Amino acid sequence: MQTIVAPSLHPSHRNPGHPLKLVVLGDSLIYGFGDPEGGGWVERLRRQYMLPDSPGHVLYNLGVRGDGVKQVEERLEHEFRRRGELRNRVPDAIILSVGVNDSARVGRPTGRNYTDFDSFQQELANLLNQAQRLCPVLFVGMVPVDETKMPFLDCFYYTHADQYRYKEATRLACLRRQIPYLDIFDVWMNRGTPWWTKQLSSDGLHPNVMGYRALLEDVLDWEPFHQL
Repeated sequence: MQTIVAPSLHPSHRNPGHPLKLVVLGDSLIYGFGDPEGGGWVERLRRQYMLPDSPGHVLYNLGVRGDGVKQVEERLEHEFRRRGELRNRVPDAIILSVGVNDSARVGRPTGRNYTDFDSFQQELANLLNQAQRLCPVLFVGMVPVDETKMPFLDCFYYTHADQYRYKEATRLACLRRQIPYLDIFDVWMNRGTPWWTKQLSSDGLHPNVMGYRALLEDVLDWEPFHQL
């Protein structure tokens, strides 16, 4: 797995040791669907930050189920500008996680992608460029799906081949902009099928309780996250 540490990950406008304000935008992987126990990896992290001995960072979970890259791009700045908490302040960093919904085939296994690949690349570029103009950015990639459980909602066909194509486009777009990218797809796949299939809900798309625990551990073990 290759990650690039952006030199802008140390915001000059905040004091060392001052609690961070982070906005986390994306799809159901951010929302935490599939984890009735802990509410997903973002919610689990938010709760950790409320413990007495924590640094007290503030997380805003801005995940929306079903969102694709275009929907996240459309709401990014509006959401960001309203999460500063204090007057004339804005959040310190943005964490993005989106793309799996864009990769789905609609109606049949050989149907069109939900978001055409060329359109996805352009909208992704718009999203990343806009986010970088606002503050430092991190990107958390998608988890692998269980192809044997498709179609999802009797309509959407997710495959590893499509996932790989869209996540690689995302990884390379982040690489060009020196945005750290956590390649969850590769990390989980490399742990083997018996492992990652146990981390998914019965729908084959969303992580389960164990999956979100593992995802949080992966984020917490990721060096760029600690450089915020």
